[in-house]
Amino acid sequence: MPMMRLQKFLSTAGVCSRRKGESYIISGRIKVNGKTVTELGTKIDPSKDMVEFDSKPVKANDRLVYIALNKPTGYVASCRQKKEKIILDLLAGIPERIYPVGRLDKDSTGLLLLTNDGDLHQKLSHPSFDHAKEYDVTLTKPVSDVDLDKLASGIELNGRKTRPATVKRISKKHFRIILLEGRNRQIRRMAEKIGNRVDGLKRIRISNIRLGTLGKGDWRYLKTKEIEALKSEE
Repeated sequence: MPMMRLQKFLSTAGVCSRRKGESYIISGRIKVNGKTVTELGTKIDPSKDMVEFDSKPVKANDRLVYIALNKPTGYVASCRQKKEKIILDLLAGIPERIYPVGRLDKDSTGLLLLTNDGDLHQKLSHPSFDHAKEYDVTLTKPVSDVDLDKLASGIELNGRKTRPATVKRISKKHFRIILLEGRNRQIRRMAEKIGNRVDGLKRIRISNIRLGTLGKGDWRYLKTKEIEALKSEE
């Protein structure tokens, strides 16, 4: 097996993303052959070197896993959160260490992707990757055409305007929106900017992956053609 950078090994082993791996290395949480390593340029031989994260051995994944999950409300899209239900609780039968791609807040439902493929995780999470994310949104009050146009053209959040979006009305309080970015609680904050509030928020698509008829709390492995399409996107 060829030499590879330590943060890439942590990523391919399903411990974390490469970026998170860098922070773990810098903070002294990674050991190689019993010695703490804090240099980001460190390379290892996965077939010979023993790597530990928080004093627990890290093994390279033999199998890459790609999962689509329909997240119910009340679950945190995290691998670890004290006193909270986390999405990994719904995936107890998966032996590989996987982690979520992107955010979906506790009160929101719908499509969430999880994988132990660090390279794909980094690609899908990077701000420069313009993959579309489609949401089904219900507000507490009727929304005007003028306000829907504002959501589509962009709303200023923390001094920076959101990117143009595609918006389609379903009913007086109900619409769908396609975003090409993913700021923290973005749709909820956009709704507040037009004097409204989100009553229901469900993500129904990420790039070429659709939620479809997947039941709440259920999950499935991605099909080969779905994985290939995700990896081929620029």
